[in-house]
Amino acid sequence: MKRQLSAAPEIASYTKYYEQDGMLRAYANRSMLLAMIFGLLATAALGFAIYVRIQPAMVIRVNSDGTAVVIAGPHAAEEQGARLTVDGASSNPGSSAAPTDIEGRAVVRQFLNRYLAYTPDSADRNLADALNMMTTNLREYSLNKLRDDDTVGKIRADHVISEFEIRSIEPVKGAPWTYTVFGVKEIHHVKSQSEVTDQIVGRYNIRLVETSRSESDPSGLLVAEYGEEQMVGDQENGLLQKSELEGDAH
Repeated sequence: MKRQLSAAPEIASYTKYYEQDGMLRAYANRSMLLAMIFGLLATAALGFAIYVRIQPAMVIRVNSDGTAVVIAGPHAAEEQGARLTVDGASSNPGSSAAPTDIEGRAVVRQFLNRYLAYTPDSADRNLADALNMMTTNLREYSLNKLRDDDTVGKIRADHVISEFEIRSIEPVKGAPWTYTVFGVKEIHHVKSQSEVTDQIVGRYNIRLVETSRSESDPSGLLVAEYGEEQMVGDQENGLLQKSELEGDAH
């Protein structure tokens, strides 16, 4: 009896079996949660390492004045855009780089293609774009002439289709921004319920002037003078005749 009485308090001090099982399960759940968290962190670290590894190496060029420019790397495009913005902006907002001869030839080609090539549906748009490439004085003169001659109305009434091809663009010596252009224009229109084709070889004299560059005029060049001279005109009936849609030289 004495042994049993003395052993009872020691047995009573042990926790019950279901309490020990609950503690083990709680430890297991906690370990599982920590394992999942560390697994996600390891996966993220591995993905970041792969991303960094596949990025191109950053190359920095230092100019003679000590300016560092990123020419290759993850942020090369942003750096180039920022550098172009800074370099393109001058200390004087009104100043800009002078246009080149290539830009002058491109303006002449674009102007003639808009002004001399059209269809009944595109005549309004093409002529408007060509007028926007002129200086204010030439634009007002040309616009008034187009209205007086009802050029757009004739194009639509006769179903005129004008095709223009430039053969050569030659700068005039001693005259800056002045070009002589030789081109061939074919005009298809309806006359007496039959289609008539006029083929005209002409010489076009164009003088440009410099202006400040802008979004609407990135080249910084406008057409100040425009004149045209017919050299050869052949029709299907064999007669030498100037097209009715051709006006006098501007």
